[in-house]
Amino acid sequence: MGVIRVLQVFTIMDRGGAESMIMNYYRKIDKTKVQFDFLVHRQQKGAFDDEIESLGGKIYRLNPISPFFPKSYYNDLRAFFKTHNDYKIIHSHLNTFSCFPLKIALEFSIPCRIAHAHIAIDDVTIGSFFSGKESIKETLKKAVKLQLKKKIHKYSTHRFSCGEKAGKWLFGAHTKFMMMNNAVDAQTFAYTEEISASYKKDLAIENKLVIGHVGRFSSQKNHSFLLKIFAALLKKNKDCKLVLIGDGPLRSKIEAEAKELSIFEQILFLGVRTDIPQLYQMLDIFVFPSFYEGLPVTLIEAQSAGLKVFASDTITSEVHLTDDIQFLSIEKPAAFWAEQILKIENINKSDNINRIIEGNYDIISNTKNIEHFYLQQLAV
Repeated sequence: MGVIRVLQVFTIMDRGGAESMIMNYYRKIDKTKVQFDFLVHRQQKGAFDDEIESLGGKIYRLNPISPFFPKSYYNDLRAFFKTHNDYKIIHSHLNTFSCFPLKIALEFSIPCRIAHAHIAIDDVTIGSFFSGKESIKETLKKAVKLQLKKKIHKYSTHRFSCGEKAGKWLFGAHTKFMMMNNAVDAQTFAYTEEISASYKKDLAIENKLVIGHVGRFSSQKNHSFLLKIFAALLKKNKDCKLVLIGDGPLRSKIEAEAKELSIFEQILFLGVRTDIPQLYQMLDIFVFPSFYEGLPVTLIEAQSAGLKVFASDTITSEVHLTDDIQFLSIEKPAAFWAEQILKIENINKSDNINRIIEGNYDIISNTKNIEHFYLQQLAV
């Protein structure tokens, strides 16, 4: 048997949670047996593209999917499969939008068609819009996704999820699905004093209480509330710094809000970085007040690094792997979050590596499982 090439389907291979997760698997998988190729839906280059190609993967680009006018996309994808007709496994990470590529994959009789759940979205409510939690555009996008998820079963042969909450949301409470954990190379996040000191010195944040967040600047991540938490913290402790790692469409908006709150000078906007494991070393506390998630890999990483973590209670409790994470309601005021953070007296980093491994979130064993699954599909 030759090498199995699996077609992984994404929007763009930037440093998002799902993208980082699949790269963790890709780095560790036995590429003499299984190779990943990527079908993306943006013409621009993604952050992981160079690494993908260095690992032997191919990247194919199509235009974005329009859920209201998919005919053009269907025609482009049909042309793709006519030319690339040797794929037996297609693994789509587009959540509800997976119904579009999987529909055409079914037309071409691709035997293994995987829909992968990465998020669990709250129901559409009038209250969410009028409370200012989301724009009308976000509300409409959410409504479209809720309709599209009804089509997933029709076109998929297998269903994967990062966690119970995301899987039940996309596939239904009574549907069986396979867990593909958002696993990390836990050992690479183990705390090292020398790395921490070096990074703090380079960024001139020595002797500061360093609050951190890793995530795309999108409405889902609730950066506006994070700024309010930080502003409340500064009123109690002026020796704080906020480190924001990531980029996204709302970055300029968040920067403007930080200026309005007069806290901009106390924030480091680091953008997209390749040295994420090292950056975790210099953080003391990780704050993650998302409106919704699936099972965020960043919270696995933060716990691997031994950080004290404060996350919104909308996030699945499956991510509760250590004693270093607390869940708080985003309905509580920012000052309440700040108070809870300041109650932490001992910010020494915990050695959580064994806890992560015992919780089955280390990449080594998880990669073996997914490798076995892919190989098994060709034996069916």
